[in-house]
Amino acid sequence: MFKEVEFTQVGENAVDLFKNRWALVTAGDGEKFNTMTVSWGAVGELWGKDMATIYIRPQRYTEEFLNANDYFTVSFYPMDMKQKIHSVCGSKSGRDVDKVQECGLTPAFDEKAPYFDEAEIVLVCKKAAKSRFNPDEFMDDTIDEKWYPDKDYHFIYYGEIEKVLISK
Repeated sequence: MFKEVEFTQVGENAVDLFKNRWALVTAGDGEKFNTMTVSWGAVGELWGKDMATIYIRPQRYTEEFLNANDYFTVSFYPMDMKQKIHSVCGSKSGRDVDKVQECGLTPAFDEKAPYFDEAEIVLVCKKAAKSRFNPDEFMDDTIDEKWYPDKDYHFIYYGEIEKVLISK
């Protein structure tokens, strides 16, 4: 069960949520959707709106769902679920396995994008923009070599946070 709160009422540290707890990004609809682990993300204000940014490599299956839908969710889970969820959703493709079943997650479809009942925090986001890292603009020369040996530069999705759900 969830209750809706204002974005500014989320008492968690956003840096800790992404860096240490990680999240699931989910896009699609009740008929077909996919979810994946993200640990690169941010929340804050952009263009006068509460925004979330997520970073997705082009070969990820979820990227297809992000492109095809106007909404996505970013959801965070209890620490005791981290290993189970992210060992599947961070290493396996939804093209090959049913990640939701393997993780024992319960999909919820009462918002504009799917999320899971086991989440503690859900950000329901409307896509506002998409861009891509350009290696010519990296000022730190180590980024390209360390993070992009395959030159598969992340897409950056900017999502307006339309709703925040907190588990009761």
